[in-house]
Amino acid sequence: MAEDHDGRVVGYVLAKMEEDEAKPPHGHITSLAVLRTHRKRGIATALMRRSQVEMEHVFGAEFVSLHVRKSNRAAFHLYNETLKYEINDIERGYYADGEDAYDMRCYFGKKNNTSDKTSDDAGVEEGSKAVEEISVTERRCSD
Repeated sequence: MAEDHDGRVVGYVLAKMEEDEAKPPHGHITSLAVLRTHRKRGIATALMRRSQVEMEHVFGAEFVSLHVRKSNRAAFHLYNETLKYEINDIERGYYADGEDAYDMRCYFGKKNNTSDKTSDDAGVEEGSKAVEEISVTERRCSD
């Protein structure tokens, strides 16, 4: 959750660990939202990266998944370009209105080891200047 300097909620991420024991441990992003008045400040990116850190390090997730409307270009750009999620599949008629969704995944891999900590910490510092309300540790998906 992200709050402004008055303690009002301006953004949140709702994430969970999937409980299907037949699949490797992985997380899922159910919802991400930032108030329109607070967009383009790095809040969504910071929230997503924080949730990825927790899923990987606390719960041992191998990857995180999410669904995004095919028509939601802004969200797709955030997930694909900024956070390096990849399209895993297309879910036909996923939404109640019949729109398709991209099933996207971010895999945590060998690239995300302690030797990468320095570059990750630098990214967090940069993000922290733009998003003072959120304390975040950055984690990147494998390329």
